[in-house]
Amino acid sequence: MSNPTVEVRQLVTHYGDRMILKGIDLSVEDGEIMVIMGGSGSGKSTLFNHLLGLLHPTSGTVRLLGYDMNTATPLGLLDMRQKIGVAFQSGALLSSLTVAENIMLPLREHTDLDRRTMEIIARLKLEVVNLAGFGDLMPAELSGGMIKRAALARAIAMDPRVLFCDEPSAGLDPAVSSAIDELILKLREAMGMTIIVVTHDLDSAFRIADRICVLDGGEIIALGSKEEVRASENPRVQNLLNRRSPDATLDRDAFLRRLVGEA
Repeated sequence: MSNPTVEVRQLVTHYGDRMILKGIDLSVEDGEIMVIMGGSGSGKSTLFNHLLGLLHPTSGTVRLLGYDMNTATPLGLLDMRQKIGVAFQSGALLSSLTVAENIMLPLREHTDLDRRTMEIIARLKLEVVNLAGFGDLMPAELSGGMIKRAALARAIAMDPRVLFCDEPSAGLDPAVSSAIDELILKLREAMGMTIIVVTHDLDSAFRIADRICVLDGGEIIALGSKEEVRASENPRVQNLLNRRSPDATLDRDAFLRRLVGEA
């Protein structure tokens, strides 16, 4: 059996004295779409940053494409990062560059390609994300959905093996959000990438995922196929799926004990 594209083992992270991740174990297979979801403060953004090698854990290991984030050299991390693409929640396009120039940025920084070749690649990527003809526009001239598409085009500029998407449908209306979901599925089919998506959008998660990882309180409370997650008997999972407040299943006695410091 081949090694997983991503392998997280017993990942523990603290911010000061506060434990954020509590022994996370997670594997993502080659070509899989893994969705990481959870409520605010669940730890999903912290896990996402670990997968990108942006945080150092208290303990545990994170391996991406065979690179151990704890022991990789700076050159090793640079090599690894040239094999991944990241589409940020806000798009993070540089406002002083055109859309095409934004897409060419990683090519300028990490390749020796000539300008003409980079322009052709940028046009190809814009075609892939259905933005053909928009390369000469500035980011300020794009709609929210178009910014998301342009960010995806930049993320795939170097044909990454792994694509990370942070809240790809956040702030979009349902129709545009659905189009972004279809684009993510199209990218996996066309480019054979492993895709890891962090989202709080339930409709999007269940539309695109091969498997879903649900975090709560820094722990994985559900991990499996869409059907397995839907069928989970964990009340915290059902609260999330049914958009119920945790207070709906609050144990009053436990709550009182916690208030007086007995739990």
